[in-house]
Amino acid sequence: MFYLRILGIDYGDARVGIAVSDLLGITAQGIDVIAEKNFENQVEKVASYVKEYKAEKIVLGFPKNMNGTVGERGEKTKVFADALKKQVDAEIIFWDERLTTAAAHRTLAEGSVSGKKRKGILDKLSAVFILQGYLDSQR
Repeated sequence: MFYLRILGIDYGDARVGIAVSDLLGITAQGIDVIAEKNFENQVEKVASYVKEYKAEKIVLGFPKNMNGTVGERGEKTKVFADALKKQVDAEIIFWDERLTTAAAHRTLAEGSVSGKKRKGILDKLSAVFILQGYLDSQR
């Protein structure tokens, strides 16, 4: 049994998707999209969610190139993780996020969500997929 919350994060330059697990670590629910371009503000807002939900782990989507190498996005994500570690006392787990955005797009298209509405929830749904992938791997 888990009995702890885990935060899932889809980090981006302009938006950060946030998801949280239930206490048993079975399901992930999207909670917010932080529409913020300022790096320090992004870190502070994510840290506030870690504290609010008393998350002991953070599953951070880690973008890799399709060949498995780490590119510019991956390096930016590492910098974000380092800044977040300075503000919270939670384990940060990097999770391969390849194809999560594509899966989120597909899910929204299948649900007939319009393009305008997609932008607001795509990152949150990607965070859900990242966190749910991790939770499923733990069973």
